[in-house]
Amino acid sequence: MKKWYELAKARMKELDITQDQVAEQMGVSQGAVAHWLGGRREPSLERIGALLEYLGLSSIFRENGAEPPERRPVEANAEYLGDMAVWSDGDPLEDDECAVPYYAEVEFAGGDGMTVVMEVADRTLRFSNATLRAAGVECENAAVARVRGTSMEKLILDGAAIGFDRADISIIDGEIYAFNHEGMLRVKYLYRLPGGAIRIRSENAEEFPDEIMSAEQYRHEVKMLGRVFWWSTVRRSPKKK
Repeated sequence: MKKWYELAKARMKELDITQDQVAEQMGVSQGAVAHWLGGRREPSLERIGALLEYLGLSSIFRENGAEPPERRPVEANAEYLGDMAVWSDGDPLEDDECAVPYYAEVEFAGGDGMTVVMEVADRTLRFSNATLRAAGVECENAAVARVRGTSMEKLILDGAAIGFDRADISIIDGEIYAFNHEGMLRVKYLYRLPGGAIRIRSENAEEFPDEIMSAEQYRHEVKMLGRVFWWSTVRRSPKKK
């Protein structure tokens, strides 16, 4: 039996329709069409239907003995772990819980805009020890902070909480780190460069171009806080905005 794409190729040859024309009609690249017609990739059923409609094959598809495309099985992409445990400041820790300190950028008195990165004594976030173990992080080395701005979107949204490992401060290229840059709390991808220089990269690189920091600048201006191992964002309901 003929496959659907074999019938489509025969029809295109009959009508002298090129892959470029099909690509323009379907709103995809010519390379994508080539993969479809070569049987190397299976497009969605909707795209197959639109292609057959364009080629005038919808009504004669089965009459020509072509094999219909197989519907892909639907796969789960999440796992239910249980209900959310809600707690308030002052509640006792459970056996498997760890209170993780909170770091923030705090403005000096005087209102001159100067800031310092420090642990906020009365703020913590609770983590399950099992979660920390899965990340390879010891409870006493874990800390949290909050991301501000859009430089790390769409990966880490403005307002997201991040967890970092204070024992993991050696730069591995392409990992995300929290660091104190002369009183500014920053969360970025870091890369090592020749001569001890460091490349600082944002997820939103279009709006926030790469920065290159010399080895001397890095030694004198940066205090590494740790590698980011976790982040979480609370999304407001559109009904409550």
